[in-house]
Amino acid sequence: MKSISAYAIPVIILVVLIAGMYKGVKVYDIFIEGAKEGLTTVIRILPSLVGLLVAVSVFRASGALDLIIYAFKPLATALSIPPDALPLAFLRPISGSASLAMVSDIIKTHGPDSFVGRVVSTMMGSTETIFYTLTVYFGAVGIKNIRYTLAAALIADFASVIASVWACRLFFGG
Repeated sequence: MKSISAYAIPVIILVVLIAGMYKGVKVYDIFIEGAKEGLTTVIRILPSLVGLLVAVSVFRASGALDLIIYAFKPLATALSIPPDALPLAFLRPISGSASLAMVSDIIKTHGPDSFVGRVVSTMMGSTETIFYTLTVYFGAVGIKNIRYTLAAALIADFASVIASVWACRLFFGG
């Protein structure tokens, strides 16, 4: 498996280049055009990303996260969500980097093979940074009204949190 993963990306790149040459596509020109378009997109969404990063920093520094966790602890207990996993459940929709730091802290404290370690690892892989994703994708195409997308994404995230706990209980006990 290690040797396969070492050669996977170079093989994929080679296959794309060969397929492009076979079809007569100017691969390098298309690559340069895509890179220009990517830079244009980055410049267009940069103000939204800066605003999101500032909001996340203010949220964490203000103590609002601690207050929310305290308020939701009884519900988490009723749903069998480990209380130590709650910070991740609330941070993951907002920030990927803050979530990763939270998972790292939880795993350092409880260990990777603990129930909470497994839950947060599963949760990290099955949930999404909703606000970042909406900012990037909707901002890239200029959509300002997210309508029902946010509600649907938050419901899906909640279902993923519950499913993570359920799957870990099913496969690992706890």
